[in-house]
Amino acid sequence: MDLRKPEKHESFPLEAGGVPAERRRGRGALTNRSGRFEPIAYQPVDDGWGSVGDLDALSTQVQEIRAKAIITRNESPDIGFDRSINPYRGCEHGCVYCFARPTHAFMGLSPGLDFETRLFAKVNAAEQLKRELAHPKYKPATIAIGTNTDPYQPIDRQYGLMRDILQVLDEANHPVAIVTKSSLVLRDIDILSSMAKRGLAKVALSVTTLDRKLSRAMEPRAAAPEKRLETVAALTEAGIPTSVMVAPIMPGLTDMEMERILERASVAGAKEAGYVLLRLPLEIADLFTEWLEANCPDRAAKVLSLMRQSRGGKLYDAKWGERMVGDGPYAWMIGRRFEMAVQRLGLNKDKTRLRTDLFEAPVLPGQQMRLF
Repeated sequence: MDLRKPEKHESFPLEAGGVPAERRRGRGALTNRSGRFEPIAYQPVDDGWGSVGDLDALSTQVQEIRAKAIITRNESPDIGFDRSINPYRGCEHGCVYCFARPTHAFMGLSPGLDFETRLFAKVNAAEQLKRELAHPKYKPATIAIGTNTDPYQPIDRQYGLMRDILQVLDEANHPVAIVTKSSLVLRDIDILSSMAKRGLAKVALSVTTLDRKLSRAMEPRAAAPEKRLETVAALTEAGIPTSVMVAPIMPGLTDMEMERILERASVAGAKEAGYVLLRLPLEIADLFTEWLEANCPDRAAKVLSLMRQSRGGKLYDAKWGERMVGDGPYAWMIGRRFEMAVQRLGLNKDKTRLRTDLFEAPVLPGQQMRLF
C-alpha cells in the first residue's frame, strides 16, 4: 500500500508501519518505515486472515561489498580523532538509540528494523587498509574503530574483519582505539595485548545500564552489562589500556546509574572514562519515542521532557561542542556529577597516548621497499 511520505519528525502510532512483536523478536526498533530520501512510504497491511502475523521472524541478511576506501576522515572539532574505520554498515546489536541508524537511509533502507537486519560487510577492508597505509603521502595518527557501528557485532564471528584489520595495523605498528559493546573483542586479545606493549592499542567498553531487563529491551543483541564489565577486567589483566564509556546517558531513564557504572568499571580495572548524552538526530527521534512509550510508558513523558530541557527545547541539537553533552541545567548537572565521580575514583588521571613514531608503511606486492 502506497502512502504519502510523512513529514520529518512527525509522530506515528505503532500501527503505522508497525511490525508484529513475534516477527521482531530480539530486535530493538519497533517499526521499519522508509528512509527520509524515499518518495514513497510503505507499511504492512493485514487483510484479516492473519497473514502478516504468520510471517517468519526477521532474520539477519548480510550483503558482501567491496569498499573503494576504508579510512573515513572527519574534521569535527568536538571529537578526539580525525580518522576512523567501519568494517560494517548497519549493526545487529539493534540498540534502539544508535545515532548511526540514519545512515541506512543513504542505502535506500529503513533506519528502523532494516538497520539491524540488513547489514553490509566490507569484505576487502583489510586489503584496502593496507593499500591506504602504503600510500607515500599517508601520515599516521590513531585510527578509531567502533565510533559508528560496532566492529565486534555478532556477524564478525563469521567474517572476522576486525581480526584481519588488526593484523594489518599490528604489522605496520599503527595505533588504534576501539569502542565496543561486545565481549567478542576478547577473541583478538593476543593481537591487542602485543600492540598495547608497544603503546599502539586501547579499548573502551560502552556501558549504558546495569539493568539486565532494560539492556535486553533497548540493546537486544549486545553483550549483557555484567559481561562487558568482565571484558574490561580481562583486557586490563592482559595489559591493554581500558576505559568505560557511560553512553548514552538517558535523562530520567539511566542517568541515575552513572556513578555505579563508573564504580564497577573502576573496580574492573578501567583507568579512563567518558560519557555522551543521548543523541536523537533525524529518524531516531521517532524510533526512540515509540520504543520509550511501548517499553517505559510510566517514564516516557519525563524522559522526553528532560531531553528537551537539555537540547534547547528540542529533542536534538547538532551544534558542535553541545551535541555530545547537551545544554541547560540538567545537562550541566550530569556533567558535574560525572566530573565528581571520576575525581573520586581516580579515573582519567593519566590518559593513554598512543604512539605514531613506530609506524612502518606496508609493502605491497611488487612494490619496492623503502631505504629510509
